[in-house]
Amino acid sequence: MTPRRSTLSVPGHVAKMHTKALGSAADIVMLDLEDSVPPDAKEKARRQVVQTLQSAQARSRPLAVRINALDTPYGYRDLLEVAEAAGDRIDTVVVPKVNAAGDIHFVDRLLDGIERHLRQAHTIGIEASIETAEGLNAVRDIAAASPRLRTLVFGIADFTASVGARLVSLSGHGENEEAVYPGHRWHHALSRIVMAAKANDLMAIDAPYGNFKDEAGLERAAAMAGAIGCDGKWAIHPLQIETINKVFTPSAEDIDRARRIIAADDAARSGGRGAVAVDGRMVDQATVRLARRLWAQAGRMGLL
Repeated sequence: MTPRRSTLSVPGHVAKMHTKALGSAADIVMLDLEDSVPPDAKEKARRQVVQTLQSAQARSRPLAVRINALDTPYGYRDLLEVAEAAGDRIDTVVVPKVNAAGDIHFVDRLLDGIERHLRQAHTIGIEASIETAEGLNAVRDIAAASPRLRTLVFGIADFTASVGARLVSLSGHGENEEAVYPGHRWHHALSRIVMAAKANDLMAIDAPYGNFKDEAGLERAAAMAGAIGCDGKWAIHPLQIETINKVFTPSAEDIDRARRIIAADDAARSGGRGAVAVDGRMVDQATVRLARRLWAQAGRMGLL
């Protein structure tokens, strides 16, 4: 799959932001029709997103579109109009506030019909945003709901509201957490999302960090997400992309370590030996699998 270290979200109705985002270093640019668009601009945003998707500049990179929630009067129209007009340009559709596998079934079947109607060979993927207690409770079923699924995404602000937790920052997106909770306040929720994603060969993507001027806080939040298995993180500002990409990119040291572990394992197998030793230390097969996974990840990023 396309690497998703960084997903840059841009408001669907602001064309000048699209131009800047398309020229950024983000792995994915997400044209947003949901939270960043006021109700009176929803239709304008939909038209602008279609126009951007159809532009020559948009052809050179992977693009996602976040539709409105399915329990609003906008969500199905977003999906229908954008996918019919520019479905061949969309890598994934991001579905917010997914509460049950049925939400994904609906999107999957509607996309089936659109692609058949258009005789479109390109398959549009789905990213499911887990933002409520109900969604987290059903995350195992959601993750297995469709072969179109590419990622599970953690929606931190809405999840905070859903469980009635304290609001500790203006944005509600990850800042000042250490003031109210030792460690990672959302470790359990994010770990459940990661486990459901990886059990179904999906990527797990962490929520955005709200204070785009706090580079140290962003780096700390991204590192914690990466440590428990996330593959990337959303960005709300271009200034965040470099930091996020750095955290979720294997370092030269990581790649070299993986290379040596894989070489030792290959040598052991060819010699009929079961044990693997690297630098005088025994390495088990779980570590070998981790090394091969990192090596494959580095290959997809063009680092080998």
